[in-house]
Amino acid sequence: MPLVSMKDMLNKALEEKYAVGQFNINNLEWTQAILGAAEEEKSPVILGVSEGAARHMGGFNTVVKMVEGLLIDMNITVPVAIHLDHGSSFEKCKAALDAGFTSVMIDGSHHPIDENIEMTKQVVEYAHAKGASVEAEVGTVGGQEDDVIGGIQYADLNECVRIVKETGIDTLAPALGSVHGPYHGEPNLGFKEMEEIRDAVNLPLVLHGGTGIPTHDIQKSISLGTSKINVNTENQIAFAKVVREVLAAKPEAYDPRTFIVPGRDAIKATVIGKIKEFGSSNKA
Repeated sequence: MPLVSMKDMLNKALEEKYAVGQFNINNLEWTQAILGAAEEEKSPVILGVSEGAARHMGGFNTVVKMVEGLLIDMNITVPVAIHLDHGSSFEKCKAALDAGFTSVMIDGSHHPIDENIEMTKQVVEYAHAKGASVEAEVGTVGGQEDDVIGGIQYADLNECVRIVKETGIDTLAPALGSVHGPYHGEPNLGFKEMEEIRDAVNLPLVLHGGTGIPTHDIQKSISLGTSKINVNTENQIAFAKVVREVLAAKPEAYDPRTFIVPGRDAIKATVIGKIKEFGSSNKA
């Protein structure tokens, strides 16, 4: 199964009221775990790649070739998109698309709306010519993840309508109270605003910072048009916890597979749990 854009999988999710998970990858084992979970659950999946993670793995071309190799060697049959998470500029989005990414997020949310729209238009034109999908963000998701740092700033309804109409994006991430990284206290999502934005833009919505949001809030978000949910921190925590346990129990261990393989299994189990929670099992 070749890599695909997010467009069809998210439109189907919106129509059938479930969400597709974007799970960020950091290395080979992370990718194996996520692809293995998606295949086992017969779920479409989005592999998120931040600019920092791409640098860590060697670059956009290396990431694409690794994923393409695993699709063959693991006999993956479910739809898989590879998506640039929080692309910081047109140039970064172009580089990812030229390397073979099938989807990009252009994050102009830290700029004034006119500037955000201009950047996004440029990316949409380039991506759509390659058959790739584009996600944009309005407002600011809180917390920190890789190069992305921000305080929460709710998306403005009129700005959401403008960016959709003026750019032709495929999916919109309106910031509505979620954060990157762990939550300190209970998440407080803006469901009223989510419903208003869904009704106004008629596009699949994206929820960033999916780690730590209670299941009832996830389900409510999906019922209000959220069709893509991003998860990263939860997998990182699961991996680190198991690696610490293995190394504490086997302090003499030095073969990296001794602790990486159990860590990989922990990520796979976490992703399977999320896929079930998001309702995308058997939707491939």
